[in-house]
Amino acid sequence: MDRYALDGVRVADFCWLWAGAYATGLLALLGAEVIKIESMARVDPSRKMTLTIGKAFEGVDHSPVFNSINLNKLSVRLNLKQPEGVELAKRIVQISDVASENMRPGAMDGIGLGYEVLKEVKPDIVMLSSSSFGSEGPLRRYGGYAPSFACYSGLAHLTGYSDGPPNPLTGSTDLMSAATSAFAIMAALNHRQHTGQGQHIDMASVESLAVFTGDALMEYIMNGRVQSRNGNHDRIMAPHNCYRCRGEDKWVSIAVATDEEWQALCNAAGHPEWASDERFSDGYSRRKNEKELDDLIGEWTANYTHYEVTGILQKAGVAAMPSFSNEEIFSDPHFKARELAVEVEHPAMGKQVVLGPPWRFSETQARVVKSAPTIGENNEYIFGELLGMSSKEIARLTEEEIIY
Repeated sequence: MDRYALDGVRVADFCWLWAGAYATGLLALLGAEVIKIESMARVDPSRKMTLTIGKAFEGVDHSPVFNSINLNKLSVRLNLKQPEGVELAKRIVQISDVASENMRPGAMDGIGLGYEVLKEVKPDIVMLSSSSFGSEGPLRRYGGYAPSFACYSGLAHLTGYSDGPPNPLTGSTDLMSAATSAFAIMAALNHRQHTGQGQHIDMASVESLAVFTGDALMEYIMNGRVQSRNGNHDRIMAPHNCYRCRGEDKWVSIAVATDEEWQALCNAAGHPEWASDERFSDGYSRRKNEKELDDLIGEWTANYTHYEVTGILQKAGVAAMPSFSNEEIFSDPHFKARELAVEVEHPAMGKQVVLGPPWRFSETQARVVKSAPTIGENNEYIFGELLGMSSKEIARLTEEEIIY
Protein backbone atom coordinates (compact mmCIF):
# COMPACT_ATOMS: atom_id res chain seq x y z
CA MET A 1 0.00 0.00 0.00
CA ASP A 2 1.32 3.44 -0.94
CA ARG A 3 2.36 5.66 1.96
CA TYR A 4 2.84 9.42 1.76
CA ALA A 5 4.80 11.71 4.05
CA LEU A 6 1.75 13.93 4.61
CA ASP A 7 -0.95 11.27 4.83
CA GLY A 8 -3.81 12.64 6.95
CA VAL A 9 -2.76 16.30 6.61
CA ARG A 10 -5.40 18.67 5.23
CA VAL A 11 -4.67 22.16 3.88
CA ALA A 12 -7.13 25.03 3.44
CA ASP A 13 -5.52 26.75 0.48
CA PHE A 14 -6.41 30.43 -0.01
CA CYS A 15 -3.42 31.00 -2.31
CA TRP A 16 -3.34 32.09 -5.92
CA LEU A 17 -0.85 32.70 -8.74
CA TRP A 18 2.51 30.96 -8.23
CA ALA A 19 4.43 31.71 -5.03
CA GLY A 20 1.65 30.56 -2.73
CA ALA A 21 -0.05 27.99 -4.94
CA TYR A 22 3.12 26.07 -5.77
CA ALA A 23 3.98 25.82 -2.06
CA THR A 24 0.72 24.02 -1.34
CA GLY A 25 1.20 22.11 -4.60
CA LEU A 26 4.41 20.63 -3.20
CA LEU A 27 2.49 19.55 -0.10
CA ALA A 28 -0.12 17.92 -2.35
CA LEU A 29 2.63 15.93 -4.09
CA LEU A 30 3.59 14.64 -0.63
CA GLY A 31 0.07 13.37 -0.03
CA ALA A 32 -1.64 16.25 1.77
CA GLU A 33 -5.31 16.82 0.95
CA VAL A 34 -5.15 20.39 -0.33
CA ILE A 35 -8.48 22.17 -0.72
CA LYS A 36 -8.12 25.19 -3.00
CA ILE A 37 -10.70 27.77 -1.94
CA GLU A 38 -11.51 29.90 -4.98
CA SER A 39 -14.40 31.75 -6.58
CA MET A 40 -15.75 33.03 -9.86
CA ALA A 41 -15.98 36.38 -8.03
CA ARG A 42 -12.17 36.46 -7.82
CA VAL A 43 -10.67 33.99 -10.28
CA ASP A 44 -7.04 33.00 -9.84
CA PRO A 45 -5.22 34.95 -12.61
CA SER A 46 -3.20 31.85 -13.53
CA ARG A 47 -6.50 30.26 -14.61
CA LYS A 48 -6.96 33.04 -17.17
CA MET A 49 -3.60 33.96 -18.66
CA THR A 50 0.16 33.52 -18.46
CA LEU A 51 2.33 36.08 -16.70
CA THR A 52 5.11 35.67 -19.26
CA ILE A 53 3.66 35.98 -22.77
CA GLY A 54 0.22 37.33 -21.87
CA LYS A 55 -1.67 34.55 -23.64
CA ALA A 56 -5.33 34.26 -22.59
CA PHE A 57 -6.95 30.84 -22.29
CA GLU A 58 -10.31 29.62 -23.54
CA GLY A 59 -11.86 29.47 -20.08
CA VAL A 60 -11.01 29.13 -16.39
CA ASP A 61 -10.47 25.38 -16.78
CA HIS A 62 -8.15 25.50 -19.79
CA SER A 63 -4.90 26.83 -18.38
CA PRO A 64 -1.84 24.51 -18.62
CA VAL A 65 -0.09 26.96 -16.27
CA PHE A 66 -2.69 26.50 -13.53
CA ASN A 67 -2.67 22.76 -14.13
CA SER A 68 1.10 22.49 -13.65
CA ILE A 69 1.07 24.38 -10.35
CA ASN A 70 -2.01 22.84 -8.71
CA LEU A 71 -1.62 19.11 -9.32
CA ASN A 72 -3.32 16.69 -6.89
CA LYS A 73 -5.46 19.46 -5.35
CA LEU A 74 -9.19 19.69 -4.75
CA SER A 75 -11.23 22.80 -5.52
CA VAL A 76 -14.24 24.39 -3.89
CA ARG A 77 -16.07 27.53 -4.96
CA LEU A 78 -16.62 29.96 -2.13
CA ASN A 79 -17.41 33.67 -2.41
CA LEU A 80 -15.43 35.30 0.41
CA LYS A 81 -17.08 38.64 -0.31
CA GLN A 82 -20.18 37.20 1.38
CA PRO A 83 -20.28 36.80 5.22
CA GLU A 84 -21.76 33.32 4.89
CA GLY A 85 -18.92 32.39 2.56
CA VAL A 86 -16.41 33.49 5.19
CA GLU A 87 -18.16 31.34 7.80
CA LEU A 88 -17.97 28.32 5.52
CA ALA A 89 -14.27 28.98 5.00
CA LYS A 90 -13.83 28.90 8.79
CA ARG A 91 -15.53 25.51 8.88
CA ILE A 92 -13.06 24.21 6.30
CA VAL A 93 -10.18 25.55 8.40
CA GLN A 94 -11.68 23.88 11.46
CA ILE A 95 -11.18 20.45 9.89
CA SER A 96 -7.75 21.34 8.46
CA ASP A 97 -4.20 21.26 9.78
CA VAL A 98 -2.83 24.10 7.66
CA ALA A 99 -4.21 27.37 6.27
CA SER A 100 -2.15 29.07 3.57
CA GLU A 101 -2.50 32.45 1.85
CA ASN A 102 -0.36 34.83 -0.19
CA MET A 103 -2.31 38.09 -0.16
CA ARG A 104 -0.93 41.44 0.95
CA PRO A 105 -0.48 41.69 4.73
CA GLY A 106 -3.79 42.58 6.35
CA ALA A 107 -6.00 41.31 3.51
CA MET A 108 -7.04 38.12 5.32
CA ASP A 109 -7.74 40.14 8.49
CA GLY A 110 -9.89 42.46 6.39
CA ILE A 111 -12.21 39.66 5.29
CA GLY A 112 -12.33 38.08 8.75
CA LEU A 113 -9.92 35.21 8.18
CA GLY A 114 -6.74 36.45 9.88
CA TYR A 115 -4.63 34.24 12.10
CA GLU A 116 -6.18 35.37 15.39
CA VAL A 117 -9.64 34.49 14.08
CA LEU A 118 -8.57 31.15 12.63
CA LYS A 119 -6.74 30.27 15.86
CA GLU A 120 -10.06 30.60 17.69
CA VAL A 121 -11.63 28.23 15.18
CA LYS A 122 -8.70 25.79 15.20
CA PRO A 123 -6.29 26.41 18.12
CA ASP A 124 -3.43 24.32 16.71
CA ILE A 125 -3.70 25.58 13.13
CA VAL A 126 -0.46 26.14 11.21
CA MET A 127 -0.96 29.26 9.07
CA LEU A 128 1.35 30.45 6.32
CA SER A 129 1.11 34.07 5.21
CA SER A 130 3.37 34.56 2.21
CA SER A 131 3.89 38.07 0.87
CA SER A 132 6.53 40.13 -0.89
CA PHE A 133 8.09 41.85 2.12
CA GLY A 134 6.45 40.29 5.17
CA SER A 135 3.92 41.75 7.58
CA GLU A 136 6.28 44.23 9.26
CA GLY A 137 8.51 47.05 8.10
CA PRO A 138 8.17 50.04 5.75
CA LEU A 139 7.43 47.93 2.65
CA ARG A 140 4.76 45.71 4.20
CA ARG A 141 1.88 47.30 2.25
CA TYR A 142 3.54 46.89 -1.14
CA GLY A 143 2.46 44.07 -3.41
CA GLY A 144 4.94 42.33 -5.62
CA TYR A 145 5.64 39.56 -8.09
CA ALA A 146 8.65 37.40 -8.85
CA PRO A 147 10.82 40.15 -10.45
CA SER A 148 10.22 42.32 -7.36
CA PHE A 149 11.47 39.52 -5.11
CA ALA A 150 14.65 39.11 -7.18
CA CYS A 151 15.43 42.83 -7.37
CA TYR A 152 14.81 43.75 -3.74
CA SER A 153 16.67 40.66 -2.49
CA GLY A 154 19.81 41.67 -4.38
CA LEU A 155 19.86 38.42 -6.35
CA ALA A 156 19.02 40.14 -9.66
CA HIS A 157 22.05 42.43 -9.24
CA LEU A 158 24.28 39.35 -9.10
CA THR A 159 22.63 37.56 -12.03
CA GLY A 160 23.35 38.33 -15.69
CA TYR A 161 26.25 39.21 -17.95
CA SER A 162 28.93 41.66 -16.86
CA ASP A 163 28.09 44.02 -19.74
CA GLY A 164 24.33 43.69 -19.37
CA PRO A 165 21.56 44.71 -16.97
CA PRO A 166 20.51 42.79 -13.84
CA ASN A 167 18.40 39.70 -14.54
CA PRO A 168 15.12 39.62 -12.57
CA LEU A 169 14.87 35.82 -13.16
CA THR A 170 11.13 35.99 -14.03
CA GLY A 171 8.83 33.35 -12.50
CA SER A 172 11.55 31.04 -11.21
CA THR A 173 11.86 33.13 -8.06
CA ASP A 174 8.18 32.45 -7.28
CA LEU A 175 9.03 28.76 -7.19
CA MET A 176 12.07 29.35 -4.98
CA SER A 177 9.88 31.27 -2.55
CA ALA A 178 7.29 28.50 -2.70
CA ALA A 179 9.84 25.82 -1.82
CA THR A 180 10.84 27.84 1.25
CA SER A 181 7.19 28.18 2.25
CA ALA A 182 6.59 24.44 1.89
CA PHE A 183 9.65 23.70 4.02
CA ALA A 184 8.48 26.14 6.69
CA ILE A 185 5.06 24.49 6.81
CA MET A 186 6.66 21.05 7.15
CA ALA A 187 8.83 22.32 10.01
CA ALA A 188 5.77 23.81 11.72
CA LEU A 189 3.85 20.54 11.36
CA ASN A 190 6.79 18.69 12.88
CA HIS A 191 6.81 21.18 15.77
CA ARG A 192 3.09 20.71 16.27
CA GLN A 193 3.47 16.93 16.26
CA HIS A 194 5.91 17.18 19.17
CA THR A 195 4.33 20.04 21.14
CA GLY A 196 0.68 20.29 20.06
CA GLN A 197 1.26 23.95 19.20
CA GLY A 198 0.29 25.61 15.94
CA GLN A 199 1.93 28.78 14.69
CA HIS A 200 1.73 31.66 12.24
CA ILE A 201 4.50 31.73 9.61
CA ASP A 202 5.20 35.24 8.32
CA MET A 203 6.99 34.47 5.06
CA ALA A 204 8.68 37.28 3.10
CA SER A 205 9.52 36.16 -0.43
CA VAL A 206 12.31 38.74 -0.63
CA GLU A 207 14.00 37.16 2.37
CA SER A 208 13.74 33.68 0.86
CA LEU A 209 15.93 34.93 -2.00
CA ALA A 210 18.21 37.22 -0.01
CA VAL A 211 19.73 34.16 1.66
CA PHE A 212 21.43 33.36 -1.66
CA THR A 213 23.46 36.57 -1.51
CA GLY A 214 25.38 35.74 1.67
CA ASP A 215 28.78 35.45 0.00
CA ALA A 216 28.34 38.86 -1.66
CA LEU A 217 27.41 40.46 1.65
CA MET A 218 30.40 38.92 3.39
CA GLU A 219 32.66 40.02 0.55
CA TYR A 220 31.57 43.60 1.12
CA ILE A 221 31.66 43.44 4.93
CA MET A 222 35.05 41.72 5.13
CA ASN A 223 36.86 43.08 2.08
CA GLY A 224 34.98 46.20 1.01
CA ARG A 225 34.39 44.79 -2.47
CA VAL A 226 31.02 44.92 -4.24
CA GLN A 227 30.21 41.84 -6.32
CA SER A 228 28.37 42.23 -9.58
CA ARG A 229 27.30 40.12 -12.53
CA ASN A 230 29.74 37.64 -13.99
CA GLY A 231 27.70 35.80 -16.62
CA ASN A 232 28.60 32.11 -16.81
CA HIS A 233 32.05 32.68 -15.36
CA ASP A 234 33.15 31.65 -11.89
CA ARG A 235 35.17 33.86 -9.53
CA ILE A 236 37.80 31.12 -9.13
CA MET A 237 37.42 28.35 -11.71
CA ALA A 238 38.56 28.77 -15.32
CA PRO A 239 37.56 27.68 -17.85
CA HIS A 240 33.99 28.01 -16.63
CA ASN A 241 31.56 29.03 -19.37
CA CYS A 242 28.96 28.03 -21.93
CA TYR A 243 30.56 27.41 -25.35
CA ARG A 244 28.99 27.41 -28.81
CA CYS A 245 28.85 24.07 -30.61
CA ARG A 246 27.94 22.85 -34.09
CA GLY A 247 24.31 23.44 -34.98
CA GLU A 248 21.85 26.27 -34.55
CA ASP A 249 21.97 27.79 -31.06
CA LYS A 250 23.68 24.75 -29.54
CA TRP A 251 25.90 25.19 -26.49
CA VAL A 252 27.81 23.16 -23.92
CA SER A 253 28.72 24.09 -20.35
CA ILE A 254 32.27 23.28 -19.20
CA ALA A 255 33.75 23.73 -15.72
CA VAL A 256 37.35 23.03 -14.71
CA ALA A 257 38.20 23.09 -11.00
CA THR A 258 41.79 21.79 -10.83
CA ASP A 259 45.05 21.72 -12.79
CA GLU A 260 44.54 17.97 -13.29
CA GLU A 261 41.16 18.56 -14.89
CA TRP A 262 42.69 21.27 -17.09
CA GLN A 263 45.37 18.84 -18.29
CA ALA A 264 42.66 16.24 -18.99
CA LEU A 265 40.66 18.77 -21.04
CA CYS A 266 43.71 19.74 -23.10
CA ASN A 267 44.51 16.10 -23.87
CA ALA A 268 40.88 15.22 -24.67
CA ALA A 269 40.60 18.22 -27.00
CA GLY A 270 43.79 17.22 -28.83
CA HIS A 271 45.63 20.35 -27.70
CA PRO A 272 48.16 19.29 -25.05
CA GLU A 273 50.12 22.46 -25.83
CA TRP A 274 47.46 24.53 -24.05
CA ALA A 275 48.54 23.04 -20.74
CA SER A 276 52.13 24.24 -21.17
CA ASP A 277 51.12 27.74 -22.26
CA GLU A 278 52.21 30.16 -19.52
CA ARG A 279 48.91 32.05 -19.82
CA PHE A 280 47.06 28.93 -18.64
CA SER A 281 49.63 27.20 -16.44
CA ASP A 282 47.64 27.45 -13.20
CA GLY A 283 44.21 28.48 -11.96
CA TYR A 284 45.15 32.08 -11.32
CA SER A 285 46.69 32.48 -14.78
CA ARG A 286 43.70 30.88 -16.49
CA ARG A 287 41.32 33.19 -14.66
CA LYS A 288 43.49 36.21 -15.51
CA ASN A 289 43.55 35.27 -19.24
CA GLU A 290 39.98 34.00 -19.39
CA LYS A 291 39.06 35.81 -22.62
CA GLU A 292 41.88 34.15 -24.61
CA LEU A 293 41.11 30.82 -22.95
CA ASP A 294 37.41 30.99 -23.84
CA ASP A 295 38.26 31.85 -27.45
CA LEU A 296 40.49 28.78 -27.81
CA ILE A 297 37.97 26.40 -26.25
CA GLY A 298 35.15 27.92 -28.29
CA GLU A 299 37.08 27.31 -31.51
CA TRP A 300 37.41 23.66 -30.54
CA THR A 301 33.80 23.07 -29.39
CA ALA A 302 32.43 24.67 -32.57
CA ASN A 303 33.56 21.56 -34.48
CA TYR A 304 31.36 19.20 -32.48
CA THR A 305 27.77 18.88 -31.32
CA HIS A 306 27.06 19.68 -27.68
CA TYR A 307 26.46 15.97 -27.08
CA GLU A 308 29.82 15.04 -28.60
CA VAL A 309 31.73 17.56 -26.49
CA THR A 310 29.95 16.31 -23.39
CA GLY A 311 30.89 12.71 -24.16
CA ILE A 312 34.54 13.54 -24.88
CA LEU A 313 35.04 15.57 -21.72
CA GLN A 314 33.03 13.46 -19.31
CA LYS A 315 35.00 10.40 -20.42
CA ALA A 316 38.16 12.35 -19.52
CA GLY A 317 36.78 13.30 -16.08
CA VAL A 318 35.94 16.91 -16.93
CA ALA A 319 32.58 18.40 -15.94
CA ALA A 320 30.56 19.13 -19.10
CA MET A 321 26.87 19.13 -19.99
CA PRO A 322 24.77 20.26 -22.95
CA SER A 323 22.72 23.42 -22.57
CA PHE A 324 19.40 21.77 -23.36
CA SER A 325 16.46 23.20 -25.25
CA ASN A 326 13.01 22.37 -23.86
CA GLU A 327 12.62 19.60 -26.41
CA GLU A 328 16.02 18.13 -25.53
CA ILE A 329 15.23 18.14 -21.82
CA PHE A 330 12.09 16.06 -22.29
CA SER A 331 13.82 13.61 -24.66
CA ASP A 332 16.92 13.20 -22.46
CA PRO A 333 17.35 9.54 -21.34
CA HIS A 334 18.24 10.52 -17.76
CA PHE A 335 15.21 12.80 -17.55
CA LYS A 336 13.02 9.92 -18.75
CA ALA A 337 14.64 7.41 -16.41
CA ARG A 338 13.84 9.64 -13.43
CA GLU A 339 10.21 9.84 -14.64
CA LEU A 340 10.22 13.60 -14.23
CA ALA A 341 7.60 14.07 -16.94
CA VAL A 342 4.17 12.67 -16.08
CA GLU A 343 1.06 12.43 -18.25
CA VAL A 344 -2.27 13.30 -16.60
CA GLU A 345 -5.83 13.34 -17.92
CA HIS A 346 -7.42 16.75 -17.37
CA PRO A 347 -11.26 16.93 -17.39
CA ALA A 348 -11.32 19.93 -19.74
CA MET A 349 -8.00 19.81 -21.63
CA GLY A 350 -7.48 16.09 -22.04
CA LYS A 351 -4.01 14.59 -21.80
CA GLN A 352 -1.38 16.95 -20.43
CA VAL A 353 2.34 16.44 -19.77
CA VAL A 354 3.44 17.93 -16.44
CA LEU A 355 6.54 17.82 -14.26
CA GLY A 356 6.48 15.34 -11.42
CA PRO A 357 7.94 15.76 -7.91
CA PRO A 358 11.53 17.05 -7.80
CA TRP A 359 12.53 14.43 -5.22
CA ARG A 360 12.18 10.75 -4.31
CA PHE A 361 12.03 9.18 -0.87
CA SER A 362 13.06 5.75 0.34
CA GLU A 363 10.01 5.02 2.52
CA THR A 364 7.14 7.23 1.29
CA GLN A 365 5.67 8.22 -2.05
CA ALA A 366 5.80 11.59 -3.77
CA ARG A 367 3.96 11.59 -7.06
CA VAL A 368 1.30 13.05 -9.31
CA VAL A 369 -2.00 11.21 -8.92
CA LYS A 370 -4.35 13.63 -10.69
CA SER A 371 -4.49 16.83 -12.68
CA ALA A 372 -5.36 20.20 -11.18
CA PRO A 373 -9.08 20.50 -10.44
CA THR A 374 -11.62 22.35 -12.48
CA ILE A 375 -13.00 25.27 -10.50
CA GLY A 376 -15.42 24.00 -7.86
CA GLU A 377 -14.90 20.39 -8.95
CA ASN A 378 -15.13 19.04 -5.40
CA ASN A 379 -18.01 21.12 -4.01
CA GLU A 380 -20.17 18.08 -3.25
CA TYR A 381 -17.40 16.19 -1.45
CA ILE A 382 -16.21 19.15 0.63
CA PHE A 383 -19.54 20.71 1.52
CA GLY A 384 -21.54 17.49 1.63
CA GLU A 385 -19.20 14.81 2.95
CA LEU A 386 -16.63 16.80 4.94
CA LEU A 387 -18.90 19.55 6.32
CA GLY A 388 -22.07 17.42 6.47
CA MET A 389 -24.27 19.88 4.60
CA SER A 390 -27.48 18.74 2.92
CA SER A 391 -28.03 18.86 -0.82
CA LYS A 392 -30.82 21.36 -0.24
CA GLU A 393 -28.51 23.69 1.70
CA ILE A 394 -25.79 23.42 -0.94
CA ALA A 395 -28.33 24.23 -3.65
CA ARG A 396 -29.52 27.32 -1.73
CA LEU A 397 -25.99 28.62 -1.24
CA THR A 398 -25.25 28.03 -4.89
CA GLU A 399 -28.35 29.94 -5.97
CA GLU A 400 -27.40 32.82 -3.68
CA GLU A 401 -23.87 32.87 -5.19
CA ILE A 402 -22.20 32.09 -1.89
CA ILE A 403 -20.97 28.82 -3.33
CA TYR A 404 -19.85 30.62 -6.49
